[in-house]
Amino acid sequence: MKRSKRNQTPDLPAQIAKAIRDSILAGDLMADDRLPSEADLAETFAVSRPTVREALKRLAAQSLIRTERGAFGGAFVRRLSYKEAQALHATASTLLLSINEVDFDIACEARFAMEKSCTALAALRRTGDDLAAMRAEIHRQSQPDLSDEAFCASDVALHRALVDAAANPILSYQLAGAVEAMQPLMNMITFSARSRGQIVRLHTRLTDAVEARDTIGADTVLSELESYTLELGKRFIASRAASG
Repeated sequence: MKRSKRNQTPDLPAQIAKAIRDSILAGDLMADDRLPSEADLAETFAVSRPTVREALKRLAAQSLIRTERGAFGGAFVRRLSYKEAQALHATASTLLLSINEVDFDIACEARFAMEKSCTALAALRRTGDDLAAMRAEIHRQSQPDLSDEAFCASDVALHRALVDAAANPILSYQLAGAVEAMQPLMNMITFSARSRGQIVRLHTRLTDAVEARDTIGADTVLSELESYTLELGKRFIASRAASG
């Protein structure tokens, strides 16, 4: 039996965690700043120390704070790296796409539209290391004994290398969900029907365009990849519907 809203106990730890999180987002608390002690926080929010402790655990689970022991220990605002943020973003995006029903063509459209947004910068700023990373994945994908799982992982790695070639950490963070979450889900649907040779040829042309600083050429290849992925997705969905 559900309790009426009137009789529900307020989630005090959640409220305290939100208040501290809002202070971090507003810039009142900066990276590496020390939070008030548990006793001070308990007095400020008029709650018990166990309630404060639970709020801090929630903030730590969100990677917003870190705790240190000792005489100079306590809770501190965590300095979150872009790499850690990308991992969190990719995980959240994967859960979002897995839990909610998203049409394959909608996910495909979003994934390639976001990736195209970085091709101009990637073509302008790519380094020898960026190109080497993309060429290495193309070579790996060309190996006849490569497993489906390894091929899909290499596919993701190549597109991540393209995104990272833009040398913009904020852009890389925003695109992490598209490449690390959407691409694997698309691979799961299309891997059994796609031609590895076709993918390798498209990836080679994409890398060649980036090396030549040919933004239009890179966008054209991504559009071809999008069309090919959509075609494979439609085939898979039709086949599943026919067998069902």
